[in-house]
Amino acid sequence: MSLLRQLLDQAERTPEAVALVAGDGAELTYGELRRQVLAVRHGLLANGLEPGDGMLFSVRPSPESLVLALGVVAAGGVVVFADPGAGSEMFEARLRLARPRWSAAESLLYAASRLAPVRAYARRRGLLLPKLAHLPMRHLYVGRRLPGVPRGALSFATLVRGESPAPDLAEIGDPDAPAAVIFTSGTTARPRAVVHTQASLAAALELFRARLPLGPGDVVHTDQLMLGLPTLVSGARWSMPPLFCSPADFARQLRERGATHTFCVPVHLAEVLDEEPALPESLRYVLLGAAPAPAGVLRRAVAAAPGAEVLSVYAMTEILPVAIASAGEKLAHTEAGADGDLLGGPLPGVGISIAGDGELLLSGPNLCRGYLGDEPLKELPTGDLARLDGQGRLVLMGRKKDMLIRGKFNLYPGLYEPAIAALDGVAEAAIIGLPDPETGDEEVVLAVVAVPAVSGAAAADLAERLRRRLPEVIDHDALPDRIIVLPDLPRSGRGRKLDRGRLRELAREGNA
Repeated sequence: MSLLRQLLDQAERTPEAVALVAGDGAELTYGELRRQVLAVRHGLLANGLEPGDGMLFSVRPSPESLVLALGVVAAGGVVVFADPGAGSEMFEARLRLARPRWSAAESLLYAASRLAPVRAYARRRGLLLPKLAHLPMRHLYVGRRLPGVPRGALSFATLVRGESPAPDLAEIGDPDAPAAVIFTSGTTARPRAVVHTQASLAAALELFRARLPLGPGDVVHTDQLMLGLPTLVSGARWSMPPLFCSPADFARQLRERGATHTFCVPVHLAEVLDEEPALPESLRYVLLGAAPAPAGVLRRAVAAAPGAEVLSVYAMTEILPVAIASAGEKLAHTEAGADGDLLGGPLPGVGISIAGDGELLLSGPNLCRGYLGDEPLKELPTGDLARLDGQGRLVLMGRKKDMLIRGKFNLYPGLYEPAIAALDGVAEAAIIGLPDPETGDEEVVLAVVAVPAVSGAAAADLAERLRRRLPEVIDHDALPDRIIVLPDLPRSGRGRKLDRGRLRELAREGNA
């Protein structure tokens, strides 16, 4: 059964129950959620959306964005998630690869990307907005109409108030057709996007539900779609924090809304616990993911929620979830002096193999179809080095590709270093991370060698020029926290391989 079919069936069974609580406290029932999704579906089809049409999606997490995304998939379209703040060159490269026929954006973003004073302000803040209104595609806007919204653009508010004729649910969405395209990384020369189908997403949701019992009466506080969707399929209540929610407000809403489940990136949970050392007694599950969970954060979480099960989720955009380990298991592994980071036992149906060089290879029904423009994937090379312990549990041993962790973003230096080294004034470039020992989050440092060699004020000038240029060349989330200019990059061995360990030492010395 497709993801949409499961959700709509659940909504039909419990129409009066509250499905979603928005950041401002507004509530949406299951019955109204179902009606709105079907109304958007009907409106899009009536306005010419065809099966397989991509819709560029520039709408921040909200009840409206959820309804719109579900409506697109219900109509047979594909939601294309491409950050409009990634920089104009990167954005255009992603459009060339995805070739969406539709664009959906908040009216404020259309206005900001078209009006010169707003664009200039955004540029000063490091946000290079593309000219969305000029894109040659059908436009849809969310919010009240503002100057800059393209003439003839469809209004989400009008669609959602329209008809919602009862369709044959068996016809809603081919489970094996693409449903979502998620740009994860890459350069302007080679953007990378993961393609998920309704079937692969539904399989992922089932794995979450199997490990995390969910049902009516449960309240899941998160802004994460991949935890919010299994919440709705289960008949539970999704509590959505507001945009730019402060750690203090996040903790307050956990308590006020009686949350039973929540999800945080480890660095975010550390910030929440700084504000509120004791989490509400209603919590039964605290999930940590998107980055390794350091022992210090795990201990604080267990102490803050002694009645809850604290779990660490190992997942990738391409295949999620893969394994889930309890805080107790992870801490026992660390305290026993065992090597690596315990990830837990593979979840049912997830295929695990270890390549000859130690790289973890994954497969299963929750594996994405593949990367946009490439052949379908049968097995995913993760870039992670892993082993299986005596109990058949996965243990992470390192990163094959020197991947860095920044919040929810996985940063692969090798994807960006060639593009940076090709810029004027740069001979070589290397990206390294300096992990915070408490949170595991990493400061991203870009080291460059100038051509010709420079020092002093000239080096500072090069760093400033790079800071202005980089948003046009690489992912917004890959922008460095700090840029250092060195006379040369440290190398070792006969092959003169880049010595990233020594480079980290130099970066720390420069930070002292």
